[in-house]
Formats: sequence, structure tokens, C-alpha cells
Amino acid sequence: MMKKGKLHVYYDEEGEVLEVILGKPTISHMKNLGNGTFERIDEKNGKTKGFLITSFKKRSEKKAIDITLPANLEIPA
Repeated sequence: MMKKGKLHVYYDEEGEVLEVILGKPTISHMKNLGNGTFERIDEKNGKTKGFLITSFKKRSEKKAIDITLPANLEIPA
């Protein structure tokens, strides 16, 4: 079971980038999952801290975007 905490959602309309961060921000790196999606991974413990999706507006108009936490992301092309 995932620990309770805050979910931070940021959307840059001009850049069409959606970022979701789980819990407090930490030092992390982005793992490229392909197809314009990235997983934010905590540098200390290797756990998933969030996701970043590019071209979000275009993608969200077509189909639903499913995110299964803590680490699986399915997004239409």
C-alpha cells in the first residue's frame, strides 16, 4: 500500500507539459519511458516520485491517460 501524502499537479499550458509529483519534492532524476513520458525517481531511495508527460493537451483530447501507481504509466501515442 502506498503511503499517504500530497499529490502536486503542475500544468504548463504553453509548453503542453503535465507534471505530477508525489509527496514532498526531493532530489531526483527523470527516466525516459518513451513516447514523451518520463518517470521522476528519487536519487536516495530509487522510488517513483512522479511523472512528466509532454504534448499533454493533444494526448488528453484523444483518449484517457491511465496511471497505475506507484510506477506503471500507460499513455496513448
